[in-house]
Amino acid sequence: MYSYGDHMSGWGYALGIISMVLLWSLLVLAIAAAVRYLGRSRRESSPPPPSAEQLLAERFARGEIDADEYRQRLGTLRQAGHPAPPGTGC
Repeated sequence: MYSYGDHMSGWGYALGIISMVLLWSLLVLAIAAAVRYLGRSRRESSPPPPSAEQLLAERFARGEIDADEYRQRLGTLRQAGHPAPPGTGC
């Protein structure tokens, strides 16, 4: 069966090394794919973060700020979203 008595030939060692490298590669790839799949499903299920206007409305609803401060800050937020045209000095 073996060309060297009861020892493996060079081809037996090569086949063993190649199969072991393939086994470990497949195992690492399977673990990486599982981690990536589980991470993606968690990100898709989480709600998007609230906008600045939503946070401001929540603070107003809780009574942390009054109506004047709410209007002032809301105006500031909306101006920041739409910058002034160039040449207006702002």
